[in-house]
Parts: sequence; C-alpha cells; structure tokens
Amino acid sequence: MPTFEEITAFVTEKPLPTAVFTLLALIGLVLAFLVARIAWRAVSWLFARYVAPRPVEDVLTVVAASIATGVSAQGMWRFSGDVLGLDGPLRLLLFAFIEVAIITSAVRARRNMRENFSAGIDGIAVWVLTCLTAVLSSMDARSLAEAVFRLAAPLVAAWLWERGMAIERHRIRGTGRINWRLTPERLLVRLGLAEVSDRTASEVDAHRRLTRVALAAKRAKALRDNGASERKMRQALAKLDKAMDQAVEHTGLAVDPARQEALLAQIAALYNTSALIDADPRVPWEPHADHHPVPARPALPPALAELVRDEDEDAMVLDTTPQVLSTAERAARMRAAREFWDRQIAKGIVPRTVDIAHEIGISLATAREYRALWKLEPRAHALIEALYQQHGIIDTGAFPAIDDDGRVLTTKS
Repeated sequence: MPTFEEITAFVTEKPLPTAVFTLLALIGLVLAFLVARIAWRAVSWLFARYVAPRPVEDVLTVVAASIATGVSAQGMWRFSGDVLGLDGPLRLLLFAFIEVAIITSAVRARRNMRENFSAGIDGIAVWVLTCLTAVLSSMDARSLAEAVFRLAAPLVAAWLWERGMAIERHRIRGTGRINWRLTPERLLVRLGLAEVSDRTASEVDAHRRLTRVALAAKRAKALRDNGASERKMRQALAKLDKAMDQAVEHTGLAVDPARQEALLAQIAALYNTSALIDADPRVPWEPHADHHPVPARPALPPALAELVRDEDEDAMVLDTTPQVLSTAERAARMRAAREFWDRQIAKGIVPRTVDIAHEIGISLATAREYRALWKLEPRAHALIEALYQQHGIIDTGAFPAIDDDGRVLTTKS
C-alpha cells in the first residue's frame, strides 16, 4: 500500500491522471449508491410483498427449506464431478437439475392447491425427486455419518415444504388436520395406563371397586335364579363378600351416601338388562304408521277422577322420617319395590309413588326416584301412553314430563 508521501508525489507529478481517477471514483461511488438504493428498494418491496404478510413460521420454513436444498445441491455437485465426471461449465449447468425440478414441482403443487384445492401429481413428484436426490447424494459419501446427513437434508426440505402446504391447505379449505386413530394417548388409555376423563386416582379406584361389587352381585343372583349348585353359590357369595369388604375398606361405602347410591344404581341397571330386549327405540323424525290424530276424549270415569285428585303428599307413608339404612337393607327394599312394581305392571296397573312408598315402607322421595326410572320401560310406557290417548291424563315425572303438579296415576289397561 503506497504511503501518503508517495500519493502526494504522484498527484504533484501527474495531475491529469489523478483528476481522471478521482472522477471515475466519484462516478463509481454514485453508481454504487444507486445500485445499493435500487437493491434496498427491491428487497423492501419483496419483503413487504412476500414476507411481511406471512407468519413467522412460514418465513422460517422457507429459510430452512432453502438451506436444506443448498446442502442437497452441494452433494449433487460432488456426485456430478466424482461419479459422472463432469467438469467446468457443463458441471455448473447440470449438477442441480433435480433441485430445479423439485422447486418447479413445489411451485406447481402450490398453484394446484390454490386452484384445485389439492397438490395433485406435483405434490407426489416433490417427494419422489427428493428421495432420488437424497439417495444420489449419499452414494458419494465418504463415511456413514456423511451418508446419513446427505439423506436427511433433502427429506428435511421436503417435510418443511409439506408442512407449509398443510398450512396453506387449512387456510384455503378451512378444514383441520386429520385425527389419527393410533396416538400415544390412545395407546396409554388402551393399556390402562391413562384415564380418559379428568377423574382423580381415588375416584377411578372407587368406581372400579363399586363395579366389582355390582358385577359380583349380578353373578350371584344369576346363579341363584338358575338353580346353581351349592359349591358355585358359595364361590359366588365369597367373591361378592370379598368385593364388598374391599369396597367398604377403600371407598368409604358404609358412610358415603353418594357411593351407596352409585352402587345401587349400578346394581339396578345390571339386574334389569333383560328389559332392553323389549325396548323399541324409534327415530324421532320417522312417522309412525299407526299414528292418528287424538280424537275427542270421553269424560274421565268417576273412580279414576277421584284417583287423579289424590296427592302423594296427603297419603299416609310408613317411612315418615329419614332413616340410616345399611347397604343390605337398602338393596332389600329396592328389590321389594321392584317386585311390587313388576306384579302391578303384569296386572296392567302403573303404581303411584304413594303406592310404592306405602307398600314397601320407604320415603316418597325414594319411591319417586324408583318410579321415575322404571316408568321408562316399554310395558309401563305403553300403559301410560294408553291412559293419555284414552283419557288425556298426563303422567308427571321423567316421561312424559308436561306438567309438574306432583300427581302420579294408576290405571288398568
């Protein structure tokens, strides 16, 4: 680099060349400034047009995919020189033909997505060409680690492109992603290592132990009804007793009314599964073939009218005060109430709440709860419906709930 004295001497000895060089330098600076300004404006325009409107994740996806494509192109550069023997301008023109084809297919796939809502064959071509360039690049690797890296780089670029297409597809079509049937959460639930709901561990354990008691009681009842041998009955009762002991010990069944009601509800459901055979569910919008307009109803018979005027609260009930009952006593009363209900239904009579309470000696609240559950069964439902069709009497409770004046009816078909 010339010193300051040498530059001063050159300017003094040759002023004309110095002026020319100075003018050319100024022109170069002006041109550089103009080029930099044009480049800045172009970059700003491109940023405002293509980068700013996009989310950050889309921009990062394009950057990462471009880097991965560059790594893949560098592998194809070595492959074209070492394996194909290309050199000079020919190597420069031909080494990245697959990468150019990948970019072309990706652009076409995006256009197809916007026009036809599907990437089409071009989307498949992106993955096929990516796998091809990954394999070719890895074939010229000098070590296993390099081969794995050259295999991974194009696949990473294709995966990032696929994720960008998924976001584009969601924006255009307004549809979400698919829900996989095989997920880690589903596997853990299937293996019993995870819970579907947000129940605590103690609640799950209590429900499981109560279910064991209910199933053991159902099995013992089935064996007794079928006339099983004494040995089988002893085994069934032993299992029931063991399940009951564990439930009382670990769930607080003896002092928790909610757990007691839950156990009785499970037992009631299991004991009456045979009623599902007679169920006749209908599609709500399907017209009934035998449907006819309800004709003018005749006057209510005097005896039935007197029965309608009776109120449950006015009747004498044996169990007028709350009682603390054991689980066995509660289950026995429920069985007795069920047997009374079945006998009356077989006679064509739908018992009132007060009838059940008076017959068994339970409270009105408990009898009303039982009746609201059992009146949904097909035979009781048919009797109540016939009473409504013939006399226009509306039965209150769970079904059909039109008026809630507390009246419950009894009639014969």
